[in-house]
Amino acid sequence: MSKFEGVIVSDQWLHSQFTQVELRSLKSKFVSLKNQNGKVTYGDLPPLMVKLKEFRDTYNEDEIRVILGESDANVTDDIDFEAFLRAYLNLQNQATVKQGGRRHSSSFLKDSITTLLHTISDSEQACYVAHINSYLGDDPFLSQFLPLDPATNDLFDLAKDGVLLCKLINVAVPGTIDERAINAKQNLSLWQKNDNHNLCLNSAKAIGCTVVNIGAQDLLEGRPHLVLGLISQIIKIQLLADLNLKKTPQLVELVDDSQDIEELLSMSPEKVLLKWMNFHLQRGGYPKTVKNFSSDVKDGEAYAYLLNVLAPEHSSPATLDTKDAYERANLVLDHAERMGCKRYLSARDITEGSSNLNLAFVAQLFHHRSGLSTDTKKMSFATMITDDVQTSREERCFRLWINSLGISTYVYNVFEDVRNGWILLEVLDKIFPGSVNWKHATKPPIRMPFRKVENCNQVVKVGKQLRFSLVNVAGNDIVQGNKKLILALLWQLMRFTMLQLLKNLRLHSQGKEISDADILKWANRKVKSAGRTSHIESFKDKSLSNGLFFLELLSAVEPRVVNWNLVTKGEKDDEKRLNATYIISVARKLGCSIFLLPDDIMEVNQKMMMTLTASIMYWSLQQQSEDTDSFPSPAGTATPTTPEASPAPSLCGEDESSSSIGAEFSNICVDDATSDTTVSSSEAVLVGDDL
Repeated sequence: MSKFEGVIVSDQWLHSQFTQVELRSLKSKFVSLKNQNGKVTYGDLPPLMVKLKEFRDTYNEDEIRVILGESDANVTDDIDFEAFLRAYLNLQNQATVKQGGRRHSSSFLKDSITTLLHTISDSEQACYVAHINSYLGDDPFLSQFLPLDPATNDLFDLAKDGVLLCKLINVAVPGTIDERAINAKQNLSLWQKNDNHNLCLNSAKAIGCTVVNIGAQDLLEGRPHLVLGLISQIIKIQLLADLNLKKTPQLVELVDDSQDIEELLSMSPEKVLLKWMNFHLQRGGYPKTVKNFSSDVKDGEAYAYLLNVLAPEHSSPATLDTKDAYERANLVLDHAERMGCKRYLSARDITEGSSNLNLAFVAQLFHHRSGLSTDTKKMSFATMITDDVQTSREERCFRLWINSLGISTYVYNVFEDVRNGWILLEVLDKIFPGSVNWKHATKPPIRMPFRKVENCNQVVKVGKQLRFSLVNVAGNDIVQGNKKLILALLWQLMRFTMLQLLKNLRLHSQGKEISDADILKWANRKVKSAGRTSHIESFKDKSLSNGLFFLELLSAVEPRVVNWNLVTKGEKDDEKRLNATYIISVARKLGCSIFLLPDDIMEVNQKMMMTLTASIMYWSLQQQSEDTDSFPSPAGTATPTTPEASPAPSLCGEDESSSSIGAEFSNICVDDATSDTTVSSSEAVLVGDDL
């Protein structure tokens, strides 16, 4: 099972500058350097440092050597890991100064963590605590610890065992975690807490949270900014969950024609909420357009107009008559309370323009009283647009996978967001660094249509270089939003990534690619080695629908992870669903990063079956590589695969070896044949249907 102790740094200040994911990544690089030379000196650092993504665009090797020399250290002096970390921080601080920026004292506040970039205020903490008290106060296990006091560290202490965060995810997106898989009792062991945090982090990714550079050990330590940053994302997802046409077809009232509906489909939930707010403000005669949830609402006037439209029976002339913004904000909150909307923010939060809290406030107003009509004609049209269940499930899977990679652009709707080609180029560059010629790419916003075609043409070009099946496919097919073709391309990207990850953990790959057949043989052999009799012929094998094979596979790679008392025979549909839900949570608890749904297992979606098996295989091999301690986690990944944070699959930059991993493949014959189905723009056949 995965190690729970993390990387220990004796200097507490130094320890606080890094997350556990960062420490593990840097430790692996340090150990790798030590394995090569027998020891590490200051003179060994420049060639290593210049390859790190943090420095490669800022320094050359000679500049790094000069900076390290300023510390008066002898280039031949041996250094330990902590000295290496100090040298790293020194370079990082000087790089920030060189770029004209200012580094925050906490190293996790980086571009790759997007929504965690702000410092969370006491008001936000109080809001999140109130939310938790409200939604989890009746939970059978947590009720003994609630309500929490926002003025204390109760929240961080309670979050340390992982139960609270797992339960909060299920509040945000019900059914994400099988609660049978949560270790929910007092006095949990470190193993059990680590399991809960793995389950939490992988499930958070599966609902759309960005958890790059956050590890289970960070949550176990109760680091306030990381805990609150994750909680803020989970709550935000809950509050904005219904702001789409599938959940709320009444939103179609906000637009006039089909073209506007397509635009609405591509909007982020925040923008949909702004559009809803401005729709009602226009009806109420408000003369301005609200463009954000901070400066544009600070004076409270927009709220006064909005509430007068939504709940005119509780309106008061004094709200608009008063000249004092703070007094108006109090009147607005009184109005909201009279219509039954809970108060999570204060008048000062409104006047100070707290964007997170104001967004939460408007989202609550939307949930409580949207003020939208039930035009059945328009609603049926909106429902028809989003009615393809299988396509929607695959879109969801690929969207969450892309967002887990840590690219700079967040994807809200795959079919709309990839049409300009930019996001696909970011994904390609992430999984295959250096493959994209950025000089020939155009960053959004893109006004000229031919620039979008150029981006997409480069996507197709790189895809063909990676031997994807893209026969008769041109960039314009992506620009036009061909859904089947886009899904086919994304499947090949995901599959390529997972196979490359597995290849990088092989002992004697000799340049040969791993195939789907290799994964299938590994899984069958692993189950057989554990004394089980289950066997599957392919990833389309209908016997997979009952879930028993995957449970036996999970038990084979880690015997203690499956509680067989919770497993059903899988004969009826409800029994199959129970098993499927349990499989997903158990796999995430191990540390597997997966984005499928129980229906994918029940219906034996072969693409999802392959990715699930590959994820379990990768986790198993990764644990063996760590146990040998003969090589670090593959460098160059977006998020290193560790027990603290299972990876969003990304292409590794190094190929290491391990005797134990070689043993896993000792009886596997490598099949070089590819399994892709040819895709043409006319047929738009989904790649992977014949694995």
